[in-house]
Amino acid sequence: MENFWENDIVQTAGNYSVVILFMVLFLSIFELVTKYRNWEEIKNGNIAVAMATGGKIFGIANIFRHSIQQHDTLLTMIGWGVLGFVLLLIGYFIYEFLTPKFKIDEEIQKDNRAVGLISLVISIGLSYVIGAGIS
Repeated sequence: MENFWENDIVQTAGNYSVVILFMVLFLSIFELVTKYRNWEEIKNGNIAVAMATGGKIFGIANIFRHSIQQHDTLLTMIGWGVLGFVLLLIGYFIYEFLTPKFKIDEEIQKDNRAVGLISLVISIGLSYVIGAGIS
């Protein structure tokens, strides 16, 4: 049975399953901290929300990619992934704080694609910095 858990296919399936569960959890947390409803706005064709949400999805996945590559146990991978998400979330609040002339959430909800694009790039960029720290 010990060899079963060391099989690359089993490990890949396990990592994938854990990341999907945490992706749902983390996106739910982002849904709570934003003033708009991500999936409702995306359903209505809001490109800015789609870009911002896509950046968050990419950022979370990239953080877990580094965590999976660097750590050999599932619990360690989860711990670093959670830490990375917390740092990504802090980055979101810093971005909001550093733009006092307008509210990020309100602009994204109004489909301001420039703000949505910057939000996407910030999430992706921060995920690379966080990932480098994990590695």
